[in-house]
Amino acid sequence: MPAVMSADALKRAVAEAAIAYVQPGEILGVGTGSTANAFIDALASIKGRVRAAVASSEATRKRLEAIGIEVVDLNQVDRISIYVDGADEITPALAMIKGGGGALTREKIVAALADKFICIADASKWVTTLGTFPLPIEVIPMARSMIARELVRMGGSPVYRTGFVTDNGNVILDTYGLHISDPVALEQRLNNLTGVVTNGLFAARPADILLLGSAEGVQTHHRPT
Repeated sequence: MPAVMSADALKRAVAEAAIAYVQPGEILGVGTGSTANAFIDALASIKGRVRAAVASSEATRKRLEAIGIEVVDLNQVDRISIYVDGADEITPALAMIKGGGGALTREKIVAALADKFICIADASKWVTTLGTFPLPIEVIPMARSMIARELVRMGGSPVYRTGFVTDNGNVILDTYGLHISDPVALEQRLNNLTGVVTNGLFAARPADILLLGSAEGVQTHHRPT
């Protein structure tokens, strides 16, 4: 019977597996959150191979600089070889809900420039349908109530993330109860609402590779073609 691994151990396992995708001399993108932090910790052992990194949050920037990796602004680069980040939920099609840490907009921007998006996650994040985890939506502050009313009309139950401001100076509505049968269509519909900066559905640009940690080891899943 496989040994039970702690959540931290699973995060370390997938983070170390992602190191194999780091190409010497390339610029990579790094996400935000506890699993991304495990990847940064693993990067410390090969930091000499990393030309530079683009960070998806101020917290990630500080952590990368602390281990001696140069962090550059996205406007200074025209391509990123890989983007490594975690997920709050991910499906077999490698569509995700992200944004539990509040960095969804910058994460989505960095992912959009990456040649390859590698998601690292433990098996608890693997779902058949997205939506058990509340969908974070980043909103311009003055539009918060207006967007919340629209989300209610769509069948959602938005909850204002009190005491939290994004790195972009905006607020987040964590939205429960949305029916996410077509994540690509819902991602576009939400982004079309005036006042929404972006939402935490990563479906139009899903992950290319998922490294999924479980008691049986790290499984590699590729995006269906």
